[in-house]
Amino acid sequence: MTGPVLIIDDEPPIRRALALNLATRGYTVVQADSGEAGIRAVAVEHPSCILLDLGLPGIDGIGVIEALRGWTDVPIIVLTARDDETSKVRALDAGADDYVTKPFGMGELIARLRATLRRVPIAPTDEGAIEADAFRLDQAAHRAFLADGSEARLTRIEWEIAAFLGRHPGKLVTHRQLVTAVWGPDYKSDPALLRVHMAHIRKKLERDPSHPVHFLTDSGVGYRFEPGTRA
Repeated sequence: MTGPVLIIDDEPPIRRALALNLATRGYTVVQADSGEAGIRAVAVEHPSCILLDLGLPGIDGIGVIEALRGWTDVPIIVLTARDDETSKVRALDAGADDYVTKPFGMGELIARLRATLRRVPIAPTDEGAIEADAFRLDQAAHRAFLADGSEARLTRIEWEIAAFLGRHPGKLVTHRQLVTAVWGPDYKSDPALLRVHMAHIRKKLERDPSHPVHFLTDSGVGYRFEPGTRA
């Protein structure tokens, strides 16, 4: 870890508790009490990870994620009392890396933080493009293009999931294998979050997301990538 952990939360007791627990585990901590202050802190402090509340005064958490994703890939873990699927989808779609609902156990949070900090972009064994009927994944450039030539904007997590599946065409990849490949071996598998990421990938890359032909689900087991037959 090269930079501090940045806590962006408007509740002082939560910031203090997080900062104390992180400090006792050897992490350097920086705090911000609003979205605007958090964005400034990212520019000045260059954190290794951000712990972000969604319910902030001024610019809310979603706005912070959207603003940061315009110029930085710093990992963002959302910490929030909002446990509805809509909030999760919005946060992940904006570019958050993980989503933890309050109240949470400190042990779980630290484990998720360690997994996030250890995760590095997947180094492809073949930097050629992954071709499918509806899209093309340019591994060297980390960019996705639809069949009409337009670019599909994937978040970092979405890219890594799609690219990993794409490098194993026709093979069943279990939930555990996919989580380990993208987040690392210490990450606690969360099928619900994985389903949200897969839904986003299908929405952005499949011609008909409600009837996917490239990213297929093996119920309760995992996912498969099928490239299709190019005309």
